[in-house]
Amino acid sequence: MDVEKEFIVMNIAVLTVSDTRTPETDTSGQYLVERVTESGHTLCAREIVIDDIYLLRAKVSDWIADPEVHAVISTGGTGFTGRDSTPEALSPLFDKEIDGFGELFRHLSLSDIGTSTVQSRALGGMANKTVIFCLPGSTGACKTAWEGILKDQLDSRHRPCNFVPHTNAKK
Repeated sequence: MDVEKEFIVMNIAVLTVSDTRTPETDTSGQYLVERVTESGHTLCAREIVIDDIYLLRAKVSDWIADPEVHAVISTGGTGFTGRDSTPEALSPLFDKEIDGFGELFRHLSLSDIGTSTVQSRALGGMANKTVIFCLPGSTGACKTAWEGILKDQLDSRHRPCNFVPHTNAKK
């Protein structure tokens, strides 16, 4: 961490993918909202969208098209049930995939959930200078991703590199 370097505030949207969660029961989304704001970033949007490919694409496409949204973090819809469709919905929107994100997430979650981590389809990508991270729906998975990857990669002071300069976030 380069404490001499200026912290750049990012505008981050949080998307919960669920057919059943409400704002009152969305513990994963709430966890992410709290971490985003505690880290000094701005929560610019928060939505709950049912697990439908086209509704998810529409919501995230709107955020990608908005230069004021620098990052999107989604939670839910990355498993293997018939309704889980976040990877299918969002990966076609990516200009570039962040292969290492899913790989590192599964590596980190191995110590928490053992070999069940192979069933995670967590992924990341970039689209129109917006970084997008798709996390599993459990609060534990969101904590693993935030603490192990996202808090550093969304911090402009993190060295040797981070995602902030690849977005529209301004000094």
